[in-house]
Amino acid sequence: MSHRAGAALLAALALLPALAGAHDLSADNAAFVQQQASAAPGPFLYLGAKHMFTGADHLLFLCGVMFFLYRSRDILLYVTLFTLGHSLTLLLGVLADWHVDGHLVDAVIGLSVVYKAFENMGGFREVFGVAPDTRIAVFLFGLCHGLGLATKLQEYATDSEGLVTNLLSFNVGVELGQVAALGLILIALVAWRGLPGFPRHAFAANAALMCAGFVLAGNQIAGYLYA
Repeated sequence: MSHRAGAALLAALALLPALAGAHDLSADNAAFVQQQASAAPGPFLYLGAKHMFTGADHLLFLCGVMFFLYRSRDILLYVTLFTLGHSLTLLLGVLADWHVDGHLVDAVIGLSVVYKAFENMGGFREVFGVAPDTRIAVFLFGLCHGLGLATKLQEYATDSEGLVTNLLSFNVGVELGQVAALGLILIALVAWRGLPGFPRHAFAANAALMCAGFVLAGNQIAGYLYA
């Protein structure tokens, strides 16, 4: 049973990078965003939730953050820190018209997955003899994740009287999608932690998570260099 659970998670982690291309708004969604000249909270709420479920980088990072969190208080703290960072740069990035190369931002997001997996493996203590404050790291990477989404929306969003409403609706959708995704991740982790093979497979799962982060970052760096 433990072998099957570990193999299932490792397989899921290996397949998630294949979804990385879905992180961008699809052509149909992009056309819809460009056509909006007024507030459309419902559709933008849906687009935000859809983005979270198709953003492999977000899901991988959240999986890494939740991997060894057991207490509800800790889970709420880290989710709140990530949400604050994510929301802040998403809204400010679009409203203040910040222009950052999307490939570079997404490369940092991929490296955030690497960072968390390496921390989960005890790498910072073993290799560098330090223990970074995970709370600060999660908040800072939340800023990067939100900025990554802002760069996507800047490609399609146009000035309109409904821009603020649509952005807020999109952000609410992202957070609702995040809550739903976190629920599924936690259900899987809680079930796996109850099995005797969890400690033995945890290191391998985080190694796979780290490799997935490198793949995501490498794809974006290649896109930046050869676009």
